[in-house]
Amino acid sequence: MNTAVILSAGKGTRMKTDFNKQYLMLKDKPIMAQTIDVFEKSPLIDQIILVVNESEKAFCQKVVIDRYKFKKIARIVNGGPERQNSVFNGLSALEKETTIVLIHDGARPLVTQKVIERCVKGALEFGAVSAGVPIKETIKITTKDKFVSYTPKREEVWITQTPQAFRKEIITKAHQFAMDQNVFGTDDAMLVEHMGIKVRMVEGDYENLKITTPDDLIAAEAILNHKRVAERNRK
Repeated sequence: MNTAVILSAGKGTRMKTDFNKQYLMLKDKPIMAQTIDVFEKSPLIDQIILVVNESEKAFCQKVVIDRYKFKKIARIVNGGPERQNSVFNGLSALEKETTIVLIHDGARPLVTQKVIERCVKGALEFGAVSAGVPIKETIKITTKDKFVSYTPKREEVWITQTPQAFRKEIITKAHQFAMDQNVFGTDDAMLVEHMGIKVRMVEGDYENLKITTPDDLIAAEAILNHKRVAERNRK
């Protein structure tokens, strides 16, 4: 069984809203609903665990799950004070039959079926993978006083995205290890790396952006418009 844990317990701080940005409309659906819809339609995803703020559970049920008739959502669990806590809560709700876990940011609604497929296949083969894209610009690594320390090769530097996908036993042990050792990471792959397990990058999509600011929302709408026009033209 493949389970997607979708994290939707964020705030609207950088979006400059006084509520969770994931309820903002992106074209004809809330951002959260656009994200869930991609996983709902994936033949590789058997069920979804949705992580939301406790105070928003009833609202989420009404305006997202019931309104759009999502069938694969097995559980809605409470988010935590930090992203890592929210993921742990989602992992704690996994069923025993789960073999592959995909962890995805609810604010990345432009993820594609191809990226999901690469992550599932990659996790089956390598145990731990992260979607991502190679950088296009030259990166400089600096010292604390902002002098250039060195310039890494562009082909060796990737921008990390989600989904990140893991065999269930790997990611659950990584989060338990992190909790026991008081380790905090900026993503789930980082926690797996702390255990000495290699994480393989798989091809993501440059359009798989995370909606964080008002400008990101404008960009996402433009991408969706372009995709829908292209789809109509193919028909």
